[in-house]
Amino acid sequence: MRFAVRGALWLVVYLVVVVGPLLLMLAGDPPPARGFWHELSIALGFVGLSMLGLQFATTARFQPVDAPYGLDVVLKFHKEISFVAFAFLLAHPLILVPITPLGSAIYDLSLLTWTGVTGVIALGLLVVIIVTSMWTERCKLTYEWWRLTHGLLGIAVIVVSLVHIRLSGYYVDTAFRFGVWVVLMVVLVGMYAKVRLYQPLRQLRRPWAVESVEPAAQDAWELTLRAEGHDGIRFQPGQFAWVTLDTSPFAIREHPFSFSSSAEHPDRVSFTVKELGDFTTGLDRFEPGTRAYLDGPYGVFSYERNEAAGFVFIAGGIGIGPIMSMLRTLADRGDRRPMVLLFGAPTWADIALDDELDELSQRLDLTVTYVLEDPPDGWQGETGVLSPEVLDRYLPNWRGGTQYFVCGPDAMMDAVEASLLERGVLEDHINLERFDLT
Repeated sequence: MRFAVRGALWLVVYLVVVVGPLLLMLAGDPPPARGFWHELSIALGFVGLSMLGLQFATTARFQPVDAPYGLDVVLKFHKEISFVAFAFLLAHPLILVPITPLGSAIYDLSLLTWTGVTGVIALGLLVVIIVTSMWTERCKLTYEWWRLTHGLLGIAVIVVSLVHIRLSGYYVDTAFRFGVWVVLMVVLVGMYAKVRLYQPLRQLRRPWAVESVEPAAQDAWELTLRAEGHDGIRFQPGQFAWVTLDTSPFAIREHPFSFSSSAEHPDRVSFTVKELGDFTTGLDRFEPGTRAYLDGPYGVFSYERNEAAGFVFIAGGIGIGPIMSMLRTLADRGDRRPMVLLFGAPTWADIALDDELDELSQRLDLTVTYVLEDPPDGWQGETGVLSPEVLDRYLPNWRGGTQYFVCGPDAMMDAVEASLLERGVLEDHINLERFDLT
C-alpha cells in the first residue's frame, strides 16, 4: 500500500512540473490573448518543453522515484511519453502555420526569423533523437554511442528551445519568467550529471574485481564479482545492477544484469548472463582480478516487497537469473514456505544451473519442473512451451496468498501473464521482470 501511495504522489509531482510553468506564465499580468488557436499553440509548446525536461529526470535512477514502479516501468514510461512530448512540440508550429507569417516563411525563407529558425532546429534535433532511438541498428550505432549522443542531443534541444522562447519573448518578457524556465531546465538537465558524474564518483570509491566467469548453460555465463576494500552491496533478491567491466565508471560501457546470487552475501555477487551481443559474447575474456564497478541496486522484482504464503516461479531461458537469486536467498535464510518452479527452455543445454536447482529443491520446499521445446531422446518430462495446459498441470492448489514471479522473453511473459489472469490469479500477485532497459 505504501508503494501505491508513493507512486500516486510522484504522478502528482510530475503533473505539477508539467503544467506549473505554464500556469506561472499566465499568472500576474499576462500579455493580451491573441486568439484561441494561437494561445493553444503556445500552451502546447510550453507543456511539451516541460515534458522534455522531465525526460532527464525519468532516466536519473533516483531510488525514491523508481521504488514504487521499478526502473523498468519508469524507463518504459520515458520511452512512451517522449512521443507525447514530441506530438505537443510538433503541434505548436503546425497550428501557427495558417494563422501567422510562419506559413509564408515556408515558401519564402527570407521571412523566417531567428525565432522560427531556433524552433526548426530544436524539432530537427528531436527527430534525430527519435529516429536513432527507434532504429539504432539501422543507424549502425553501438549501444555506447547511442547513449552518448542521446544525452548530448537532448541537452542541445533544451538549450535551443530556451533560446527559442526567449526570442519569442511574449510570455517570457521579464527576467523572472524566463528565469523560471532556465532554473527548471538546469535542474532537470542537471539530473543527467547524476548518472554521468555523481554515480561514477561513488563507484570509484567502491570497486569490485572479477572472481570468476564460469559457463552456466549453452551461450550463458555465471559472472561472479568480489568487493574490494568495502562491505559490498545490499540488495533485495531479484534486483539488478548496472555493471561496468575493465574500464572507468565514467565510460558509457555499463550493462544491466540481474543478481543471481544470494542477498545474504553482499560482498560476493553473481550474475547469470546470456550471450546477446558483442559485450556479453565470450564473457570469459574478463580474467580474474579484472576491475569492475556496480551501480545499484534497482528493480522491484523481489519477494521481499510482498507478504506471501508461498511462491510460484516461472522462468524462460536466462530469466532464471533473478529467480535464482530469490531461491538462493530463501535457502540461505532457511525459508520453509512451499514453492514451485516451472523452467522452460528450447533445449536441455539451455537450462542454466540445473545441478544447483536440484540441490535447492532439497534445501527448500521446492518442486522443479522443466519444459523443453526440443527435448533429447528419452526425455520423460514436459515438452513444448509454458502453455496454459502446462500451467494447469503444475500450478499449486494453495493459491491463496501466493506470489507469482515470471521472467523470460517478452512473448513468453505476456502469454503466461494472460493465462494466470484467466485462472483467477490477482493482477497484484503477478510480478514480471523485463530485460529491455535501454
